[in-house]
Amino acid sequence: MRFLITGGAGFIGSHIVDELLSSGEEVIVIDNFNSYYDPDIKWKNISDARKNQFFKLFEGDILDKELLNEIFSSFNIDVLIHMAAQAGVRGSIKNPELYTKVNVLGTLNLLEMCKKYKIKKMIFGSSSSIYGNGSVPFSENNKVDEPISPYAATKKGAELLCYNYYHLYKIPITCLRFFTVYGPRQRPEMAIHKFTRLMNDNELIPIYGDGSSSRDYTYITDILDGIKSAIKKDSGFEIINLGSSDPIKLLDLVNLIQEKMDKKAKLSFLPPQSGDVERTYADVSKAEKLLGYSPKVSIEEGIEKFVKWYLNQKE
Repeated sequence: MRFLITGGAGFIGSHIVDELLSSGEEVIVIDNFNSYYDPDIKWKNISDARKNQFFKLFEGDILDKELLNEIFSSFNIDVLIHMAAQAGVRGSIKNPELYTKVNVLGTLNLLEMCKKYKIKKMIFGSSSSIYGNGSVPFSENNKVDEPISPYAATKKGAELLCYNYYHLYKIPITCLRFFTVYGPRQRPEMAIHKFTRLMNDNELIPIYGDGSSSRDYTYITDILDGIKSAIKKDSGFEIINLGSSDPIKLLDLVNLIQEKMDKKAKLSFLPPQSGDVERTYADVSKAEKLLGYSPKVSIEEGIEKFVKWYLNQKE
């Protein structure tokens, strides 16, 4: 099969690329290598993929309709995996216009390509941030019309467009709501990577609030299992949670990283950040039923794996 992966040089995207190439699939990537974090990290993420004869890279933007037409018209794409996004809750509060353009209009551009070129399936990388401060555990049946950040609102808007194009044009689309994914290549500003780095360098770790907020952290290999199952599944339109269903409080996470790093954390308590949800907790019963999904990596095992990867990278 031939796959197009948007944002394929990023954290999750590059892991999908490697997974598909290892299975002998043909993979095309579009990524704009923006400066949200060091672009050299993204180039390193796909350094092995670029040596593979079944890999092709386009350095460009999903807002560029001319480039999208060039790609879709030149290759007979079977599956679109849409991971490209302007990421981060806090950045979206500072620049909501950019986030709306990339996450909503960019998704619309890709849906138009799916319609025009009759793509067989689309997988959309959505986010648990859509649930806001709703009741836990978060179920796909939850009412989600109260997002508390522009980022969450853009992800919900993109999901609505996906449903609209399924309804109008019968494009099979699966929206996967990811719950705080971590593991090798995780973006440097995300909590686990940031805390590990600061702890290793004996620097202050910022704790926003009293440390009682909690997150459902999901290891990258579990996410990949869910994505691969979604690719294989015959479906019309679905929204599916992919999480660990085992949340951990912020201070407990710091203590766990301390244990695996064998270092003492220096904490700096700061006021809560606007747009941050109090907790996330995935109900994965739908994923279990439809995808045979079963998260295997505990937070203890995952943090140990991440710390080993981080220290090896430093060396």
